[in-house]
Amino acid sequence: MFKKIISYLIPVTIFLSKSTLSKSLEVTWVKGKLILDSENTNYSYGNLQNILRLGLREIGFEKIKNMNEVLVLGVAGGSVVKTLVDEINFDGNITGVEVDPSIIDVANKYFKLNEVSQLDIIIDDAFEFILKTKSTYDLIIIDIFQDTKMPNFLFESYFVNRICTLINDCGAVLFNTMLLNDQDNSRNKKYVNEFNLDDFKIRTIPRIEEHNELIVIEKQN
Repeated sequence: MFKKIISYLIPVTIFLSKSTLSKSLEVTWVKGKLILDSENTNYSYGNLQNILRLGLREIGFEKIKNMNEVLVLGVAGGSVVKTLVDEINFDGNITGVEVDPSIIDVANKYFKLNEVSQLDIIIDDAFEFILKTKSTYDLIIIDIFQDTKMPNFLFESYFVNRICTLINDCGAVLFNTMLLNDQDNSRNKKYVNEFNLDDFKIRTIPRIEEHNELIVIEKQN
C-alpha cells in the first residue's frame, strides 16, 4: 500500500526481469495503478489500455457484449482482457495467444489474469495458431509487439486474408499498430489501401497517442 501511495508522486518499480523476446519486463506502480512495460514501451495497462479501449468503443461496447467468441493475439499483461470483462461485461469465451510464457507468469502474479475464468491462454506463435485453428470468432484483437518492433508477417496479405476467414458474420478485427517513422506510416497506408476483401470494410481510427494507429476491419451483413 505504501508503494501505491508513493506512486502518486514518483513511479515505483516492483518487478524487473529480462525477457528474450521483449528485452525486459517491468511492473511499476504509476499514479496508484500497476502497469507493465517492456524496455521502450508500455505493454499493458497505462496508455495501451486506453488505446485498445478506444478501439473497442469504436466497434461498440453493446455489440461486443453480445458476442460469444473473442480471440486476443498478443496477451501481454492482459489489459484488453480486463477491459472486455470488467468494463464491457463480456461473458463469452476469450482465447488468448501469447508467444512469451514469461509475460503470462507476470500477468498472473501481478494482474491476476489467471482469475479470469472465461479466459483460455495458449502459448504459441500467433501466425502458427491462426494456421492451425479450426475455430471462428466474433472479434479478433491483434496486439503483437516485441518491444517497439512489429513482426513483418502481421502486414502480409496472407495473414490478414486468413484472419478474415476466421471472422463470423458481423464480426470485427481490431489491429493495434505502432508508427515510429515514415516507413511505418507508409506501411500502414499500403496495408489499408491494398485491402480489398469482399464483404469486409476497413478503416483507421484517429490517433489518441502519437505512435499508435488502430485499424478496424468489419465483416458486413
